[in-house]
Amino acid sequence: MVRMIAGPSEVVAAGDPPKRIEEFVGSASTGTAGISIALMRSPAGWTEPGQTPEFIEYSLVLKGVLRVKTRDSAYDVHAGQAIMVESGEWVQYSTPLPEGAEYVSVCVPAFSLETVHRDG
Repeated sequence: MVRMIAGPSEVVAAGDPPKRIEEFVGSASTGTAGISIALMRSPAGWTEPGQTPEFIEYSLVLKGVLRVKTRDSAYDVHAGQAIMVESGEWVQYSTPLPEGAEYVSVCVPAFSLETVHRDG
């Protein structure tokens, strides 16, 4: 079966200042539980609470720099680079540099509020 996805669903983002999430595939947009694919547009200075998700998250940076902090390290992921964070790993995402970032996030299984386990 082929299913055309005419456009994304906008998902409310955690963190401040607000970032824009456009989910093309996932729980919110297509009812898909096995994977989510979303375009993220994060402004300069955006940061979200730390989290320990029950899904693997892949992030492919298209523009700018995405900072990915774990308990042991911090990574600056530049345009043209990607990063994978395993399920159960504490992680915090941010875009602290002036250009912010635009990136694609893929979560397996799909992102959900019940399985992201944000701090506080």
